[in-house]
Amino acid sequence: MIIVSNTSPLSNLAAIGHLHLLSQIYPKIIIPQAVANELTNAPPEDAAIRTVSNLDWIEIQPVTHRSQVETLLQKKLDLGEAEAIALALELNADRLLIDEQLGRREASNLGIEITGILGILVAAKARLLIPAVQPIMDVLIAQAGFRISTALYIRILQAVDE
Repeated sequence: MIIVSNTSPLSNLAAIGHLHLLSQIYPKIIIPQAVANELTNAPPEDAAIRTVSNLDWIEIQPVTHRSQVETLLQKKLDLGEAEAIALALELNADRLLIDEQLGRREASNLGIEITGILGILVAAKARLLIPAVQPIMDVLIAQAGFRISTALYIRILQAVDE
């Protein structure tokens, strides 16, 4: 299974001490260079985020089709999102991990299967890796500044019977 990730699922889970969930669900995650740069350039106080790209289950792979990246940048995506989407296309990835709404929309329009951090939490609970989703969502909101609408928050809790 080929999994490509943008920065936010990795950085947000690292920030709250739950990055291990990703490695338990996906044995290997591929990131483009721009995502690796975003992770390593996190502020010094975010040491957990700065070291993500050094983990043995994270593989950094360059994007070769730069024209796709340029096209995505013109659609107002940031470089990490553009490279992650372009790499997912190049590799014919099974899934792209991405949270930002514009990036999710562009990836879906290009036929890429997507999952965000909330989908990761739902999968983690289904695999019995975590006992509940709500406490982790609450920590994501409080500590990582993760934004989620009230309607989506409720929908996720209903989906996991919480």
